[in-house]
Amino acid sequence: MAAAFAAVLAAPASAELPVGAEAPLFATEAALGGEVFAFNLRTALAKGPVVLYFYPKAFTKGCTLEARQFAEAADEFASAGATVVGMSADDIDTLKRFSTEECRDKFAVGTATPRIIEAYDAALVRNGSDTGMTERTSYVIDQAGRIAFVHSDLDYRDHVRLTLTAVKKLKQGR
Repeated sequence: MAAAFAAVLAAPASAELPVGAEAPLFATEAALGGEVFAFNLRTALAKGPVVLYFYPKAFTKGCTLEARQFAEAADEFASAGATVVGMSADDIDTLKRFSTEECRDKFAVGTATPRIIEAYDAALVRNGSDTGMTERTSYVIDQAGRIAFVHSDLDYRDHVRLTLTAVKKLKQGR
């Protein structure tokens, strides 16, 4: 019994924002097609739902494969009226390259500042220490600015499929 309790305490806590919560608004530097621009969540939401996906580090295996999956599904997200934005703690020069090489100019990637990471409970913590990276957490934010869907898992494989399903459900509900 004590061992089971200790295992629960050792497991990483799920800290993502809950469905129904108000999405924290923010502005940050982002890159699309290698070009830097000012991304503003409020402005993006005025156009439709936003898929805000946090990933740990550009050009790592899982993050590269996830970015390529989002790029391949970009037209489906767009036809459902959604904007996709990847977020990491990488610097803007890295994001400029990543936006072209791995995101294939299909969606923006933005700088997740410490304030944004804190607001979205997206810090990647291991052994009680902040790694300086973000968790792999995907949010679908509806046009009213509420969290409509959240999926947090360091395994990249389900993020695109699940967020696309959530975006399509939002479109059907309009």
